[in-house]
Amino acid sequence: MPLYGPSLDNPVPLNRILDAGLASGPDDLALVSLETRWSWRELDAVSGRLAAGYRALGLKPGDRIASLMPNRAALVIHYLACFKAGLVTVPLNYRYMSPQIDHALEVSGARALLAHVERLADIGDCAHTDSLDCGIVTYSGGDPGPRSFEELSAADVAPLPFGEIDPSAPVAIFFTSGSTGPAKGVTHTFESLRWMFASAAAGFELSAQDIMLPGSSLSHIGSYHFSLGALSLGVTVVVARYFGPDEILPLLRQMRPTVLCMLPAALFNIVRDHDVTADDFSSVRLCRSGSDKVPAELEKEFTDLTGLVIDEGWGCSEIGLATLNPPSGVIKAGSVGKALPGYVLSVRDDGFNEVPAKTVGQVWARSGSVMSGYWNQPDATAEVIRDGWFNTGDLMEADGEGYLYFKGRKKQIIVHDGSNISPQEVEDALLEHEAVDLAGVVGVHDVLHGENVWAYVTVRDGHDRPAADELREFARDRIGYKAPEEIVFLDAIPLNPTGKVDRVTLKQMAADRHDGIAF
Repeated sequence: MPLYGPSLDNPVPLNRILDAGLASGPDDLALVSLETRWSWRELDAVSGRLAAGYRALGLKPGDRIASLMPNRAALVIHYLACFKAGLVTVPLNYRYMSPQIDHALEVSGARALLAHVERLADIGDCAHTDSLDCGIVTYSGGDPGPRSFEELSAADVAPLPFGEIDPSAPVAIFFTSGSTGPAKGVTHTFESLRWMFASAAAGFELSAQDIMLPGSSLSHIGSYHFSLGALSLGVTVVVARYFGPDEILPLLRQMRPTVLCMLPAALFNIVRDHDVTADDFSSVRLCRSGSDKVPAELEKEFTDLTGLVIDEGWGCSEIGLATLNPPSGVIKAGSVGKALPGYVLSVRDDGFNEVPAKTVGQVWARSGSVMSGYWNQPDATAEVIRDGWFNTGDLMEADGEGYLYFKGRKKQIIVHDGSNISPQEVEDALLEHEAVDLAGVVGVHDVLHGENVWAYVTVRDGHDRPAADELREFARDRIGYKAPEEIVFLDAIPLNPTGKVDRVTLKQMAADRHDGIAF
């Protein structure tokens, strides 16, 4: 039988996303960080001014505007401004290097880019900056400059209100890596996002008395829809500039959030900090962790410190957060929880047949929050959506009570600190080195980071074997954080019958040799 989440009331449309907060307390805090704070009235006004500024640049409804920003409250204002102006947000991972930035600009056809000034040199190295005919909007967090976020959001202009929207129109494109090839643009509409926001907010059991601290990047689907979903219910959102103890602990102590969401690796660092105390978590009623598998060691250490149980959940860019252990119900350690409100999940075999409880299969999902497709890639879209169901490619089994347990990924994506890494992208970077003949890349389980990137390489005839550190730096210059942590040299790379790199064999080799020693 399918796994049905609770029913979900008609969600708030994006053109009414601030109504609850404006109605209940317009001068109460809506968005706050250690540096800045806005009331609901101020948030409505500043996002309206920025929306008018974007329109003045020549952007029209349906145009794409990319963002390359560190984690700042300004990103939330940017997203709200885009909703008001009818623009399509294209959030880029701030760790992207020039090739990944260029790819996203080319695929999305962005006409403008919001970017921190410290990334202008990397943007200048991109071939497709000429396509940004509405220009680059800079952000510095300091003195405003020409065409800056600061200037546009403070201009003495009539704020642009939320207008009427076409529910089927695109409003967001998230880039996510596949098991092969470059990142695809996951496209969401005004309709799918409002269902996604409402499902997450209902799953967290949010009320206007809550304070949400989404302790991960606002450029990723998780914090993006956790934050905006919270705002839609009049919940105060706290923004962390980064996710180490020096930032998170002061936010816990000063802002007293009731709901905390963090990636396992970052939460490990908080729990193990020498200054942390149980009182730091005394305001927290719910701590959600996910994106990577939550290690048993983290579960134990967190509970020993706080007395709380980590609530693990699961989802992906194409559908949002789809499962969570019910906060007011039973939280089962090791389980990613049950289907959230508005979702129907089905565990199936390769023949599209449902499997019985306690049997591993691929998870398919049906919901109003399912993406409209991959941007300008109808064939790729057709591969994963069938009869209204989305094939997540993730392997799970369900127990008799509908709780799901994650068992791995059908796809070969590597998930490191919550970011998706395509093995082929890492292989391509290594193959640019003159001494590398073949390369194969796999993910290896790591307690702290979810998975680490391991690369197997062979050396070209006539070349000396380069040092592993040299190859790592070579890759890091090209793909940044996606570079491999470990490099193993082989006499020959195993190939499958079609002549492609056999990553299944490499993954087994890595598991056999995984003893924490660098090669």
